[in-house]
Amino acid sequence: MANTVIMPKIGITVEECILSTWHKKVGDPVKKGDVLFSYETDKTAIDQESEFDGTLLEIFYEEGDVVPCLEAVCVIGEAGEKVEKKEAEAPVQEKVEEKKEEIKEPEVKADVKTENPDVDVVIMPKIGITVEECILSTWHKKVGDPVKKGDILFSYETDKTAIDQESEFEGELLDIFYEEGDVVPCLDAVCVIGKPGTAYTRGGGATKKEEETTAAPVAAAPKAEVKSTGKASTDTPVSPRAKTFASRLGVEDFSGIAPTGPEGRIIARDVEAFAATAPKKVEEAKPVKAAETAPAAAPAPKAAPAAETEYVDEPLNSVRKYIKKSMTASLQGIPQLTLNSSFDATVIMNLRKKFKENEQFAGITLNDIVVHAAAKVVADFPMLNAHLNGETMRKFKKVNIGVAVDTPKGLLVPAVIGASDMSLLTLSKELKTLIGLTKEGKLPADNARQATFTVSNLGSFGIESFTPVINPPQTGILGVDTITYRLKRDGSTYPAMGLSLTFDHGAMDGADAAKFLKALVAYLENYDMMQMK
Repeated sequence: MANTVIMPKIGITVEECILSTWHKKVGDPVKKGDVLFSYETDKTAIDQESEFDGTLLEIFYEEGDVVPCLEAVCVIGEAGEKVEKKEAEAPVQEKVEEKKEEIKEPEVKADVKTENPDVDVVIMPKIGITVEECILSTWHKKVGDPVKKGDILFSYETDKTAIDQESEFEGELLDIFYEEGDVVPCLDAVCVIGKPGTAYTRGGGATKKEEETTAAPVAAAPKAEVKSTGKASTDTPVSPRAKTFASRLGVEDFSGIAPTGPEGRIIARDVEAFAATAPKKVEEAKPVKAAETAPAAAPAPKAAPAAETEYVDEPLNSVRKYIKKSMTASLQGIPQLTLNSSFDATVIMNLRKKFKENEQFAGITLNDIVVHAAAKVVADFPMLNAHLNGETMRKFKKVNIGVAVDTPKGLLVPAVIGASDMSLLTLSKELKTLIGLTKEGKLPADNARQATFTVSNLGSFGIESFTPVINPPQTGILGVDTITYRLKRDGSTYPAMGLSLTFDHGAMDGADAAKFLKALVAYLENYDMMQMK
């Protein structure tokens, strides 16, 4: 049975998107999770993954077309299955209407309930089949603020992109369940919007109003007394931000704090409320009286807080989590080996000097030249331009070369799609655009997944040799080292640039990897002439 793929609607104000790139063509096999096409709104770019297995039977829009949200974009079904053209519309539109009817409010994971129609729960969106959690980076509204449809409530980040979340509701922001910097599971409740004073149930079953009236007595009760054990309760979950606030405010024991976060979680405002209502309790828990009878021992209690400031526990952001998970899997699951070589960089350095004299080519860098050469050479070594999944190797016809980029959030690898077919100037411009998007957090969500081979350049840091780690399921990665000067037999010197190739020994033998390095060295040493081919 054929399945219709529609243009998603991400945000209440988004009515149409630009279909920027097709990653599949009619007749191509499609699996769940494969990227079908990329599209753009006025704020972000996103890759659309397939929810179906089958064959791409028909497409209704071309690259560059403006597509209304919820409009049919393509159809996936069994090979040979007949599909009416878009002009006929009838069968396709029926499927689109079915899709529209299927669009329901997702199940909210957090324990937030209300029977009041004036209260609406805002959840963390799930953009992409592989995205399980996001970082709530910035709140643009605070509790008590009025909210209109289309207002930006908060900004959030995945490991590859940043997005502003618009409100689909009008009213007042009644409550928030996560603080800035918190990691929020997709489809979990983030905040509540409704009429001022509207009650709703969350956490342990009490309504918001009940919690407000009981919070102070609970904090003031004898059991709220801090015992200065230095250990948080093992039964109550505490957000990372709440722990940071607790450290600043001198709260060491969480057992007396009334949690108001989702699923009984202690969040930052709970710690602040507790510290504000029970400051004396915190002081009484310390051996102050003993110090009064023994003046010489008085400085001892003051030394304890100082010890706590010697380090700060910070949760990993989503990028670092992804890198940790991916690199650990790579080193544990791939038999990798690194080969080192070098080449005479005289030719490419002279070319770079000439490029600087020409305004059109002035932006081309040595790294651009190496990436361009690698894309051309790796096309002749299909075992390196491949993904190895289990016992199946997928060899790609074109080279989508990934380039490692250092960003404030961590290492990201945008992919230059079709790099093997590009001229040096085209590749240089495309690479600069991708690097800019990556550093701004606007890279399309699944761009990096399309890379078939990666280049990582540490030469600008003076690194003479290193062991790059393969980004699975790729089978190889090229490390580019700094330029050093070496002696020739005649006593003269030449600039030598190092190359470090790490390859999957399960995908190829050392001889194949060595042949690639040898071919790349020859290409780079004769780069000017190789452009005549």
